[in-house]
Amino acid sequence: MLFNRLKSFFVLIVVLLSVSILLVLNSRTEEKKTPIVSIPQQEPIIEELARGHIIIIIDDFGYRNDEVSEGFLALDADLTFAVIPGHKNSKLFSEKADKSGYEIIIHMPMESTAETHGELDYILTESMTSSQIEQRVEKVISEFPEAAGLNNHQGSKATTDKRIMNIVSNVLKRHGRYFVDSRTTPQTVAEDIMRTRGVPTARRHVFLDNDNDANKIRNQLYKLVNKAEAKGNAVGIGHAKKLTLQVLKEEIPKLKKDGFQFQFASFAVK
Repeated sequence: MLFNRLKSFFVLIVVLLSVSILLVLNSRTEEKKTPIVSIPQQEPIIEELARGHIIIIIDDFGYRNDEVSEGFLALDADLTFAVIPGHKNSKLFSEKADKSGYEIIIHMPMESTAETHGELDYILTESMTSSQIEQRVEKVISEFPEAAGLNNHQGSKATTDKRIMNIVSNVLKRHGRYFVDSRTTPQTVAEDIMRTRGVPTARRHVFLDNDNDANKIRNQLYKLVNKAEAKGNAVGIGHAKKLTLQVLKEEIPKLKKDGFQFQFASFAVK
C-alpha cells in the first residue's frame, strides 16, 4: 500500500514537471514568433526664423492687361495687388490674380488736395453725404467679393476727414475687411480711426517707385528690407509699372535666399 502511494506521488511529480517544461518551451516559442518592431526616430522639426517679413502692395491694377500685369502674376512671392474699381480690366485682373493665389484689395479712389481725375463713380469726397459715401464703399465690396481689404488711391484730402474715415470704417467692419493706410499725407487720421473702430489696420512704411528709375526703386526696396529686419515686418507700396516689375523680378529670389519672407498684407494688419 505504501509502495502504491509513493508510486502515485512520483507519477504526479513527473506530470507536473512535464507540464512546466511544456509551458516554458511554449512561452519561448511565442517570444520567437513575436516580431520586434523598431520605431524610427523622427528628426525634430526646426522652423527657420525669418530675418524679416516683407509686405509689398502693388497699386493701380485695372488700367492695363498686358505683359506688365501678367509679369506681376508670375512673381514667385506672396504679394498683395490693389485694384482700382471702374476700369476696363479691373474685374478681369482681380479675378485672375485671385485664382493665381495672390491677395486682392480694393484701391479705393479718394479725394486729393490736388486736382483729382477719373473714377468719378467711385471716388469718396468731402462734398458727398454720409449715405453716398457708405453706398460707394458697399458697391465696391459687392463688385470685388474676393478682396480681403482696402487701401486709399490718392486721398490726401479724404483721409484727413474724420467723417469719411468713420463711415469707411463702419462698412469695412461690417464686412470683415481690413484697411491699409497708404499715408499719402502726414495729416491722415485713417489709421487711428480704423484702430479705434476695431478694423484690422496697417500703414505704409515705404513708397517703392515714386521715382520711375530702376536704381532708385531698388534703393527704396532695400529701405523696406532694412525696416522689415529691424521691426519684424514692414509694408511697402509700389505701382503696376514696368521698372517696378523688373526690380522685383531680380531682387525677390535674392531676398528669399537671404532668409526674408514675403507676406500678404493681411499678415501685417492688427
